[in-house]
This record gives sequence, C-alpha cells and structure tokens, in this order.
Amino acid sequence: MTRPPGGVPPRPPGKPPARHAPFQIERQSFRRRRLIDAACALPLLGWVLWWLPLLWRGADAPMPASLVLVYIFGIWLGLALAAARLVRLLGGARNTSPLPEGDDP
Repeated sequence: MTRPPGGVPPRPPGKPPARHAPFQIERQSFRRRRLIDAACALPLLGWVLWWLPLLWRGADAPMPASLVLVYIFGIWLGLALAAARLVRLLGGARNTSPLPEGDDP
C-alpha cells in the first residue's frame, strides 16, 4: 500500500482502527504532584491573605490595630502550620521503589 502525500497510511480493510491506551499515572505520583502544586500555591495564598486588610478601609469606623495584628499573625501561624503539614505529607509520599543493586543513594 502506498501512503497518500501528507496523510495517514490507509488501514487494511476489515481491521479496526488502532486505539491508544489511556494516559494514566500512578496514584502516588499523582498525589505527590498535587502536594507539590499546593506547596507552590501556599506563598500566593499567604500574600493574598496578608493584603486583605487593605480592603477593610471602606468601613465607617477604623479597624483597631490590635485586631489587624492578631489577623496578620494568625495568617502567619496558619501558613507555617500548613507548610509543616505539606512537608510531612511530601515526606510520606516519597517514591519507595527499591534502588538497583550496586547504586549508592
């Protein structure tokens, strides 16, 4: 059979079209990638939450500085705890496949 110029080769009659296997990745690999994505998004979330008090200016009465400081340090503590949790989860999601013999880690 000859191929048409720039086209797909013709399929023999009676033969079903070839199907590609669905693209899938292992559950552990997928979970680790999502955890890494969450770790990368955490600073952006913190930045947005820290700048949120700037939107409070529109209130009639000014916000007391003590409440704003409690809010900011609460966000800081929450980000630190979230980062610690992500580090712990990422440590548990490491690839546990055995190393080939003769290779040093």
